[in-house]
Amino acid sequence: MEKSSVNNNQKVAKPANHRATSYDVARLAGVSQSAVSRCFKPGASVSAKTRAKVMKASDELGYQPNAIARGLITRRSNIVAVITTEFTNLNYPEMMSHLNAQLSEHGVHILLFTVGAASDMRVVLDQIWQYQVDGIIAASQFSDDQIEQCRKRGIPLVFYNRVFSDSSISSVGCDHFEGAKLLVDHLQKRGHKRFAVFSGPSDSAVAQERLQGAMSQLKYAGAHYDVYQGDYTYDSAAASTVAMMSSDRELPHAVICANDIMAIGCIDTLRAKYGLRIPEDLSVVGFDGIAASKWQAYDLTTIVQPLERMVEATVSMLMERIEDSSVPAEKRQFGGKLKVGLSA
Repeated sequence: MEKSSVNNNQKVAKPANHRATSYDVARLAGVSQSAVSRCFKPGASVSAKTRAKVMKASDELGYQPNAIARGLITRRSNIVAVITTEFTNLNYPEMMSHLNAQLSEHGVHILLFTVGAASDMRVVLDQIWQYQVDGIIAASQFSDDQIEQCRKRGIPLVFYNRVFSDSSISSVGCDHFEGAKLLVDHLQKRGHKRFAVFSGPSDSAVAQERLQGAMSQLKYAGAHYDVYQGDYTYDSAAASTVAMMSSDRELPHAVICANDIMAIGCIDTLRAKYGLRIPEDLSVVGFDGIAASKWQAYDLTTIVQPLERMVEATVSMLMERIEDSSVPAEKRQFGGKLKVGLSA
């Protein structure tokens, strides 16, 4: 009987549907399988020579690490849920860009959720549990029960731009109270005596901090002021401006808005509907330091939040608690910077 033979130097053809594994890469590159794993793990220590051999072999074989398989081994999904609200201000796209860049350095991906009414949070959290996320960054309000649900599931939670009195909750935020006081003090030192305050949503802790900060400084100085309820939006600022101008009260010297987008809505309405000049007839200030606040048509006087530092702190705190669940909660608060523009 004729025997078949195989030349050991010949490459054995792989089935068309064969998917290369890390062991295939290791054999072709002449390194260990653990070295291959290190090459694809962000921040892992590996020599440039080994990395070059592994990457060359990976390209030749069309190899890509299997994130799902790795998750089964490490018991990590490498996914972080980020929750924002429908009242998201214009800073958040920039914040998300910084978040994505920071988390990518850790090999972590973002799963983004936006909530509206408080009842929507229950639906969102039910979805988050299904994805087995490693942690949550929340730029939204949670109830005590929802915070407890995260604890019971062992999912680290860090609040962004939210402050809680509970010392067991981790958070990163800007000092909104002092920032608002700084704005009012700046206006008062320039001779403004009568004020209108356009507040943000009544159920927003951040908006209430800004409102309380502004009123605290106004009361301290014995200044006259009126408060108009808004919701962070351009339209609510326009409506508050009409209400202010329709009032039989004396026109204020300055309008303090809960955020920059409301300041822009106020300025546009004052100019277009009433023909007023800013700041010659009326000063208007905002809060946040969004990109639009620098536009020549507005050049807002505002409080600029240190976004990059706040995001870096948020990611650092979350990753520490993902790696070690025993790390205690902490709070980090950053001061905003007064940016003096031409709107006041």
